[in-house]
Amino acid sequence: MWNGNGCRCHHHGPRIEGFVVPCLLLLLKQGPSHGYEIMEKLGGLPFMDAAPDPGVVYRHLRRLEEEGKVESRLEPGSGGPARKVYSLTGEGENYLAMWAANIRRRKTALEKFLAAFEAHFPARD
Repeated sequence: MWNGNGCRCHHHGPRIEGFVVPCLLLLLKQGPSHGYEIMEKLGGLPFMDAAPDPGVVYRHLRRLEEEGKVESRLEPGSGGPARKVYSLTGEGENYLAMWAANIRRRKTALEKFLAAFEAHFPARD
């Protein structure tokens, strides 16, 4: 949607799909989990605006497993079918550390942007 100043504005906020990967890795760093448990934990993260679609989560888990960053094993379910339990590999831990470094750099850049913006548009009370 275009605003009156010639700027394309997004009222739905930034896409969270790309941020799902580091969140999954961080959750799995805390311990192995099955898919449903991962979905519950994602929804409870204080830095996520909304829980992603389960299809997105499973697609990322599958890709991370293919890349060797996550591994899975089947565990018997309690009275039901076996569940796939995911865990982080050493390569996944390294990838998580790279994500954290990238997020830290972006945070610094965003803080500099906001400082420059606020120098031209001081906050109004």
